[in-house]
Amino acid sequence: MNAERGRLVSGGRLQIPARVRRELGLKDGDAVVMRTVEGELRLRPLRDVVAEVQARLRRYVPEGVSLSDELIADRRAEAERE
Repeated sequence: MNAERGRLVSGGRLQIPARVRRELGLKDGDAVVMRTVEGELRLRPLRDVVAEVQARLRRYVPEGVSLSDELIADRRAEAERE
């Protein structure tokens, strides 16, 4: 475990050390997900969390099926009924 010292600055902003940002692949403006677990702050890039959820859900979608295409088709059909 590599410990780094960060700093909480005005407005509740958390300064994340450059080494940690590099290790996580974070750039200015990137979205992150934060949660507390047993008194610790855990931070992950949002893109990693989204990729993990997509991977978990992928096993429920049959091969060759595009959920986004199905959603678009459903929306178009719904719009035609209006």
